[in-house]
Amino acid sequence: MFTVTDHGFERDGAAHRIVSGALHYFRVHPALWADRLRRLRTLGANTVETYVAWNFHAPAPGRAEIDGPRDLGAFLDAAAAADLDVIVRPGPYICAEWEGGGLPGWLLADPRLRLRCSDPAYLAAVDAWFDVLIPIVAARQYPEGGRVVAVQVENEYGSYGDDRAHLEHLRDGLLRRGIHVPLMTSDGPTLQYLLGGTVAGATPTINFGSRAVEYLAAFRAEYPDTPALCMEFWNGWFDHWGEPHHTRPAADAAAELAAMLDHGMDVNLYMAHGGTNSGLWNGCNHDGVLRPTVTSYDYDAAIAEDGTLTAKFHAFREVIARHLPIPEIPDDLVAEPAPAPATELSEVARGTLTFDDLVSLARATLGAVPGLRLPEGPSPFPPSFEDLGLERGLLLLRARVDHPGGSVPLRLYGLRDRAHVFVDGRLVGIAERDEGTPDALDITAERGELVLDLVVESLGRINFGPLLGERKGVLRGAWFGTRFVMGWEAWPLALDRIGTSVAALAIREQDADGLAVARYALDTTAGRDVFLDLRAHTRGFAWVGDELVGRYWRRGPQQTLYVPAPLVTQDIEVTLLATDGPGGGLRTAPGPILDELLDKETP
Repeated sequence: MFTVTDHGFERDGAAHRIVSGALHYFRVHPALWADRLRRLRTLGANTVETYVAWNFHAPAPGRAEIDGPRDLGAFLDAAAAADLDVIVRPGPYICAEWEGGGLPGWLLADPRLRLRCSDPAYLAAVDAWFDVLIPIVAARQYPEGGRVVAVQVENEYGSYGDDRAHLEHLRDGLLRRGIHVPLMTSDGPTLQYLLGGTVAGATPTINFGSRAVEYLAAFRAEYPDTPALCMEFWNGWFDHWGEPHHTRPAADAAAELAAMLDHGMDVNLYMAHGGTNSGLWNGCNHDGVLRPTVTSYDYDAAIAEDGTLTAKFHAFREVIARHLPIPEIPDDLVAEPAPAPATELSEVARGTLTFDDLVSLARATLGAVPGLRLPEGPSPFPPSFEDLGLERGLLLLRARVDHPGGSVPLRLYGLRDRAHVFVDGRLVGIAERDEGTPDALDITAERGELVLDLVVESLGRINFGPLLGERKGVLRGAWFGTRFVMGWEAWPLALDRIGTSVAALAIREQDADGLAVARYALDTTAGRDVFLDLRAHTRGFAWVGDELVGRYWRRGPQQTLYVPAPLVTQDIEVTLLATDGPGGGLRTAPGPILDELLDKETP
């Protein structure tokens, strides 16, 4: 049995220290789960922690995907095979700098529904999901079926609300579905957080990145009969586009880890291995302006995005070895393979996709993506992403407007988050997110009817704070001079779910305004990691074969996209859909470039 006592954790009646590392299965290719777990065990950790991202499994209401890269059970089994206990944090909200904090966008289709509270509609959706999820976890609890030793109730709720009934509902739902290992909560390290986020029957834990001894003393003063666990020791940090890359010296992070372990505190390294926000899974923060998280979630962690054992790995391992027996580093991890040299990819095709091309692609893939739908007819105001079941990607909008002649300003009110604006097929500008009063785009034309096309892009759903649950699209409408434009057609385009349709794109020659497309042959050793060097390009989306590997943006700091070895096969192509103009050639790099801020213009 794994139990919580007033003096610490016990495993089968003996005192037990938790030294855990966060590793999210949904940020790692499933073929690499065993490798990354092995590296975590080699670090000296005896436990792995993972969130469960609800939206990763549930593309539409009533649908749950639990196989392939979404096979949580297989990941938990792989952890057990690696001799690791598991702490599972099923949310339903997880934050994690992940799209919407893990909450599905389709929850927002009903504007009356309120997230993370006792709203009956919200709890009904959570219950339906937990009916699928929790039995997978319950079947693998220690000691009967696996190595799951603890399950978390919600996540950092003291940073959002104080609805005790909501937390009690989640707690009771875990117990009712068979969870018998200790329950925990996770919050910031001061009373402001703990008073809102804790619930009876769940052991409180705290999160911080420094001042460990100070926070430990305060925690013990408030909870003298509770073992002290730092559920998230922030030993690195994540990056936003356009901001400097975050790093933390290994010696500094190791000293903080040593302070915790020396003072009897248990710990979970957040992150031990960060992984990748592949596809469109990055979240956003908002502090007056939207701050999208980059594709990489390397986090300056002990185990790098590509599995490299960093200086922080060795510094942490030295600290852990003073408190726990640790395995030897296997020979194959001591001598990592040399990085591949930088090479130029040969260009296969180049051109554009016009608005009509995008509409054709949306129509062709509509039936293959769960939940997507077309409006029944023209809408007075632009439908939102949520109105059409679109979780992530592009929303295509078209309306016709009578122009009086001359110059008329167009403003997109409630734009979330970015839009390419076309008039009669001609690109007239890119509108940025409206944070109050939108900027105007000048529409100059002779008198007559114009076709107005918008390609609206979500930069990622907010994952933390009071704006959690924000909808996407042109939420308040398009204001043309003195009036709203009405009568909108709409087509949802789920870029991350269209699969082989990308490889089959018919690229138009560059004879019209649109989004630039380029295709390259990736001629490299099959089954070997690749870093795509995007510095010669502006911003957009990159596919390897039919897999959307992420966003790129010249402003940085991330300039390479990590392509894990299982995606690299012979005769595979890279497709770039550039939103801000065509770029130059495409190269591979011998390693990651995560710390280079560049201008926003085409080089």
